[in-house]
Amino acid sequence: MMKRSDRSQIFHGRGLKTATLAGFVRRAAAWLPAQPCLLLLLLAVVTFPAWGQTGAGKDTPDPCASGHEFATTDCALSWHGITLYGAYDVGFGWVSHGLPENGYNYEGASLVNRNGYEHRFLVAPNNLQQTGLGIRGKEKFADGWYVVFNASTGINPQSGLLANASATDTISNGLPRGSYSYAIDGARAGQPFNDEVYGGISSTHFGTLTFGRQRSLGTDAMLVYDPAGGSYAFSYIGYNGTMAGGGDTEDSRWDDAAKYRLAHGPVHFAAMYKFADGSGGCYSASATWTAANCTAESAHNNAFGFDLGGEYGKKFSADIVYQHYNQAVSVLNPLLGPQSLTQPFQSTTNSINTNSIAGNNLIGTTNTVYGIVTDNNGVMVAAKYAWNPVKLFAGYEYIWQNNPKNPLGVGASDQGGYFMSGVEDNNLDSEKLVQIWWTGVKYALDGKTDITLAWYEQRQNDFRSPPTCSPTAGFRSSCAGSLNEESLYADHHFTKRWDGFVGLAYSYVSGGLAIAIPHGPGVPYLHNSNFAPTIGGRFAF
Repeated sequence: MMKRSDRSQIFHGRGLKTATLAGFVRRAAAWLPAQPCLLLLLLAVVTFPAWGQTGAGKDTPDPCASGHEFATTDCALSWHGITLYGAYDVGFGWVSHGLPENGYNYEGASLVNRNGYEHRFLVAPNNLQQTGLGIRGKEKFADGWYVVFNASTGINPQSGLLANASATDTISNGLPRGSYSYAIDGARAGQPFNDEVYGGISSTHFGTLTFGRQRSLGTDAMLVYDPAGGSYAFSYIGYNGTMAGGGDTEDSRWDDAAKYRLAHGPVHFAAMYKFADGSGGCYSASATWTAANCTAESAHNNAFGFDLGGEYGKKFSADIVYQHYNQAVSVLNPLLGPQSLTQPFQSTTNSINTNSIAGNNLIGTTNTVYGIVTDNNGVMVAAKYAWNPVKLFAGYEYIWQNNPKNPLGVGASDQGGYFMSGVEDNNLDSEKLVQIWWTGVKYALDGKTDITLAWYEQRQNDFRSPPTCSPTAGFRSSCAGSLNEESLYADHHFTKRWDGFVGLAYSYVSGGLAIAIPHGPGVPYLHNSNFAPTIGGRFAF
């Protein structure tokens, strides 16, 4: 394949001639995401008074009238129902088992990493919130009816580059493992709008229908019921999107998707459908891939989901979410290569029984990725309860994964315009079962300071056949295993927009989840744990 638990976007000019506007938007879309500091400075010095001279919609705070008001209150940068928003979150940390950083990694280094090997100090990006920019709008066109839109993108504060998980893999393709920088998997793959970009209509009585790239229903629920609010630095389900994506982290956002939401009194309902898109690549059931015996495949990566939830007063709320995703893709590591310790490019055997599933690469390995493909189902139940000054959170998700009914082939497209130069369609020898549960408490020390304690665990079954997993027989990624993370942090708000935080996270992994490269024989994590204290600050508007 090629490219790989958040709020941001882009300013859109108005009142220009059509030709000039088109040129401006193209230039702005290319320039603004890479210049977050300059953009925020420009907004603070120049545009706040102009935005504040107009009225704001009912769903937003009062508009800003000055730069001072913008910095010290929660006023909105709104103009006739259009709101500009964003955040800048950066810190400083230390990890017990880390790697060199790169400018594409947006998740930081708090979670135990399969390739982490040394303790080090580092710049910690996007700790409580994804740095980025966004623009959203709600324009009335009839009584009770509105046009709505949202476009947002994530930026890495340490580099100014667009968040791009796939690039963290491709920049290490072919290198020996000891030369890797941080390589991750995730839904942000360098797209101009790597968070969301959608539009639709909203009715006071009939709900809201939108279409485009949107957060999955699992992601929506995670941001509500995670005690750490989807934090990369202090939340496993925020850092790793397996829970939010219903099985794979790339599916925490769905392209070409329709989402419908309806609230009636204390009850709310949502439904979501993703249309198939992209290329299915070139597939053959024979032992080797060749241009002569493989057949072009169509993509069947459609998906659907449902959410039903409710509230009791303002103290208790709960949701149940179901998601199904066909041809879900997981990218685990950079492609192996001539400098690697194993065979060229990538292992050609699966993680179960070492049967050959691939042969010579039909497309180049430069800037491409290697993916494991499954059909996924997930059911999640989550709840929270507020009993001032305490908020309690808990959730559970059950995921079952199978080999895809419709296989993908070499050259199939992955998110963000990347392609797969290696594909595994039969990675699972039997059904893979994943369970994720979490709980936590948030304590309001005063009106400005919160203290959050959270615990997360993920477990998987032994889907290896025959089930010969033990320290003596050796572990593979198909063996049962677990991953745990505990975190504790304090967040103090100096103003409505400025806050500072300090905390720590400790994570550890065992069994089949501690296998770094899932091909026989299994290559284990270099270290099975990571301790990550972090301190930093955030500015959000």
